[in-house]
Amino acid sequence: MTAVWARFLLPLVPVFASLPAARGIYHLFQLESYQFPGFFRAVKRNRIRAWLPGILVSAASVGLYYGYDLLATAASAEWQRTAIAGALLIPAALLGWLIGRNLNERKAKKQFALTGRMKRLYVVSFLVMGALSLGIAQSPLAILPGLWPLLLPPVVALCGLLAWPVEKLISELYFRDARRKLLGNDRLIRIGITGSYGKTSVKHIIGAILSEKYPTLVTPASFNTPMGVSRAIRENLTPSHQVFVGEMGARHVGDIREMCRLVKPTIGVLTSVGPQHLETFKTIERVARTKYELIEALPQDGHAYFCDDHAICKQLYDRTAKPKTLVSLTAGEADVWSENVKVSSEGSAFDLCIRGKGTVRCQTKLLGEHSILNILMAAAVAIDLGLTPRQIANGVSRLQPVKSRLELMTAPGRFTIINDAFNSNPVSAKAALRVLAQFPSRRIIITPGMVELGAHEAEYNKEFGRAIAASADIAIIVGKKRAQPIISGLREAGFPEQNLYRVDSLDASTKLLATLVRSEDTVLYENDLPDNYHEA
Repeated sequence: MTAVWARFLLPLVPVFASLPAARGIYHLFQLESYQFPGFFRAVKRNRIRAWLPGILVSAASVGLYYGYDLLATAASAEWQRTAIAGALLIPAALLGWLIGRNLNERKAKKQFALTGRMKRLYVVSFLVMGALSLGIAQSPLAILPGLWPLLLPPVVALCGLLAWPVEKLISELYFRDARRKLLGNDRLIRIGITGSYGKTSVKHIIGAILSEKYPTLVTPASFNTPMGVSRAIRENLTPSHQVFVGEMGARHVGDIREMCRLVKPTIGVLTSVGPQHLETFKTIERVARTKYELIEALPQDGHAYFCDDHAICKQLYDRTAKPKTLVSLTAGEADVWSENVKVSSEGSAFDLCIRGKGTVRCQTKLLGEHSILNILMAAAVAIDLGLTPRQIANGVSRLQPVKSRLELMTAPGRFTIINDAFNSNPVSAKAALRVLAQFPSRRIIITPGMVELGAHEAEYNKEFGRAIAASADIAIIVGKKRAQPIISGLREAGFPEQNLYRVDSLDASTKLLATLVRSEDTVLYENDLPDNYHEA
C-alpha cells in the first residue's frame, strides 16, 4: 500500500508547485473577465509573465524528482519512500509560491482578487492538473509529469473551460435573483445607459441630479457586466429606492441584450457610438448594432435618449419609432441643448435650454464641453421624470468629477494635474486635449496611447500624436512598440524633438516628470493601461 501512495504523491509535485506559481496567469484570466479570446491575446502580449512560471516549475519539479531518486535509493522501507514523496510536496509548494510572488505584477492597478469564482477555478485546476500528472505518470519516463507545466497557460485555459458550466449555473442563479428583486418593485424606474464612451460619467450625473427628488441607486464604479450589476442589485437595492440607474458595458455583439434581460429598462440612454473595443467588435457597424440593443429592448411606451453626434447616434435616433429625445450642444433639431457656454480651467457654465420649458443657468466644476454634453443628457432624463429646472441646476452645481476622468488635482509641488487615466479612446482623448489647451503656462502630457482599437490602432495613435502637438508643450510617451505611432504623429506635426520623451513604464515617467516639472505647469495623465496590456 505504501508503494501505491508514493506513486500517487510523487506526480503531485508539479501540481503543488504550479498552483501558486500560476498566480500571474490566473490574474491575466481574471483581468480579461474569464474570456478565452482576450486571455490568449493577453498571454501573447505578456509572454514572460505567462510562460516563465511553467518553465521554472518544470525545472524545479525535475530537480525534486532527481532528489527523490537519490533519497529513495537510500531508503530501506516502502513507508520511508512514501514519506519522502509526501515531504517533497512542501518544497514544491514553497518554490511555486516564490515563483508566483516574483513574477506576478506587484504594482498592479487592479490587484488579483481571490473571489469565489477564482477559488472554484483553483479547485478545478487542482483536479485537472492532478489527473494530468497522474495520467502522465504511467509513462516509463519518470520525469514526464514534471514537464507538462511547460504548457501552463493553455492548461489554465482548459481548467477555465471545464469550470465554465458551473460558473454559468451560479451566475444564472445570481442573475435571476437580482432580476426578481429589481422587477419586484412595480414603481421602480429602471434606466439603462450604454455608449462607447461617456456612459460612466452620464450614469453618475443622472444619479446625482435625480437624487434631488428621488431615492436613486446607481451601480458603483464601472460595474457594467451582468454579474457586476447583479451584485449591485442584490447587495444595495432596497424597497425605498424609486430609481435604478444601470451602466451597460459591451465587448461583444449580444452583451447589451443580455444586460437588458436583467434590467428590463424603461428608459434607455445612448451616449455615443465610436471606435471602442474594436479588438473584439472588429467594425463600427457591429458596435452600433450592439449599442442599439438597448433601444430595441425598451417597451413601446419606454423612452430613448440620444446624443446628436451628427453621425451614427443621430442615424439611430432617426430610425427609432419609440418616444425619444435628442440632446446636443447646439439647438438645431435638439430637444435639450446649451447656450452661452463658458469653459475654463475652473469648470463650466452654460444655459440649459429645454424646448417648450425655457432655460436655466448652470455651473459645474466639471471640465470641458463634452462634460456639458453629458450633463445635458442627464438633464433631459430628469426633465421627463418631473424635476424642475431649478432642481436640475442645483444638482449640476454639486457634481464632482468621476475619479480618473478629467479629475482636477493639485500635486504636492503645487503643479496642476488633470487625471484622465481611467481609459481613453479617440473622442475622449481629443476632448481631454481641448481641456489641456485651456490651461496657461507649460502643458505636459503623459500617455501610453490607446488600446483595443483593432487593426486601426496604430492609425488612431498616430492621429493622437498629431493632436498632442497642438495642445501640449512637453510629451512623455509611455511604452515601446505602441509608443511609436504616437511619436511619429508628433514628429509629423513638427513637435520640438527636445520636448519629446519616451519611457518604458509609468514609474519611469514619474521620475522623469520630477526633473522637468515646474510649480506653474499643468500635467495631463491621459490613459493608464490595464495590467494585461503591459509590453514586455
